Amino acid sequence: TVSFTDPAVSMDLLRAVLQPSINEEIRGVFNKYMKFFQKAAINVRDNVGEEVDPEQLIQETCRSCLEQAKLLFSDGKKVVPRLPHEQAVPKRARQMDEELNRRGSPVPKKRKGRPPGQSLSNDRGVSGMAAWKLKVSEPVRRDGPKWDPSRLTETTTFVLGSRANKALGMGGTRGRLYIKHPHLFKYAADPQDKHWLAEQQHMRATGGKMAYLLIEEDIRDLAASDDYR
Repeated sequence: TVSFTDPAVSMDLLRAVLQPSINEEIRGVFNKYMKFFQKAAINVRDNVGEEVDPEQLIQETCRSCLEQAKLLFSDGKKVVPRLPHEQAVPKRARQMDEELNRRGSPVPKKRKGRPPGQSLSNDRGVSGMAAWKLKVSEPVRRDGPKWDPSRLTETTTFVLGSRANKALGMGGTRGRLYIKHPHLFKYAADPQDKHWLAEQQHMRATGGKMAYLLIEEDIRDLAASDDYR
């Protein structure tokens, strides 16, 4: 039996009623900062390789933000779990982080006289900001002869992006192939594809990491070109 005179129950009922509105406002806050997360996640993928899933990185970062936001309502006794890399942060730095959380937003206040929303544009230049937004939201180009659907038949053979990078001498920079040759056809394997590939021992189980398949003929053509011969 639930006692509706219990203060905790009463407050939780109110929270349940307000939760959808609260969630919507929280989503709005994250949308405001999403361009920063997207830029960072894309940079990580470009530097580390195709195994990195930018969407997964963004989701984990958002969850971490929510965990740290709990400090705003900490009673001083409960400790919010920290990520491994945060354990080594100097005590003074942690104190500053918690102090900023207690005060409110960690974003520095804008200088007086600067119009709202224009701080980054003025610092980086309007054209630079526009180009940045374009790069973040720019979809994968699926045009040109390499993307002609008639190329794909039941006899078409494919190669894993990681193997193609190694074959072309870019094993240490696994995502470099897609940056250097963006016109190449590539297919992002879904969870079922990756499960099958792992079962057939074509690749190791990668969890949430990305895996791309490229057309073998394209990679052989590159390998025979002057740049890679």
